[in-house]
Amino acid sequence: MNQADFTGKLFLGPMAGVTDLPFRLLARECGADVVTTEMISAKGLYYGSRNTPPLLASEEADRPVGIQLFGREPELMAAEAEKLLEQHPFDFVDINMGCPMPKIVNNGEGSALLNEPELAARIVSEMSGRLKVPVTVKIRAGFRKGERTAPEIAKRLEQAGASAIAVHARTREEYYQGEADWSVIREVREAVKIPLIGNGDVRSGPDAEKMLRETGCDSVMVARAAQGNPWIFREIKAYLKDGTILPPVTGEERRDLLTRQTLRMVEEKGEYIGIREMRKHVAWYTQGLPGSAGLRREVNSITDLEGLLELIRRIPSSGS
Repeated sequence: MNQADFTGKLFLGPMAGVTDLPFRLLARECGADVVTTEMISAKGLYYGSRNTPPLLASEEADRPVGIQLFGREPELMAAEAEKLLEQHPFDFVDINMGCPMPKIVNNGEGSALLNEPELAARIVSEMSGRLKVPVTVKIRAGFRKGERTAPEIAKRLEQAGASAIAVHARTREEYYQGEADWSVIREVREAVKIPLIGNGDVRSGPDAEKMLRETGCDSVMVARAAQGNPWIFREIKAYLKDGTILPPVTGEERRDLLTRQTLRMVEEKGEYIGIREMRKHVAWYTQGLPGSAGLRREVNSITDLEGLLELIRRIPSSGS
């Protein structure tokens, strides 16, 4: 990939416990142009964590796909990414400087790096200097509520060799609460020349068009709004093309996609883990449907594949 490949695209944002291979493939099928793995610890790679290999699963239909790494040791991150790329055909490496979770931040990783711009730049410099694929970075508006350090940090990262920047328009302290402040994306746009990917509160085609128009960002990233709704990518594409508002998905489409995701999940992770990981997806896909509360309670007690497939067959169509 090159810088042009990060322009005019719809990105599925990386989400821990969500953007595994089965979900990424469905998002691609529904219109996502670029996808990224769940975040992976550089230290986990170094120490050979048994939790890491499943996160690396990919295939040709998954591409273009990036691997998202988190850490704070520039040399270790670059070395592990270099080794990884010798064995896996990832198209770019994304550095997580936006995760707000305490267990990540307390280790000085994720969004904690927003407080250490020199170290953040060193990480990008070391990785972009050693890797043969583009290095991108995902950041937030700032660390503390009210901060707007993203433009300054983005400029440092661009100078250090970043090929693209994704900005979630909330601070770390805001987590995912309140409204995303897209004006900070506009400020980052004015600070850097590399491709800019806007993220935060894009839930529809009109939202995506408005973000592009108001911020000047080159591409749009959708994350939580794709949970239980991978069709959002085709809806956004249709609207951006000619203003078309697509009808809601049918019950048959919903059941078919959930069935295929379930089967692939079990194939990738085995029945025990796969069924348990599908529970949250079933809750997301059925939110707002008639009887959804009962379905969510029921799915949490299902432990076998046939039981889950039978429940999926009973999912009603909207309004039925």
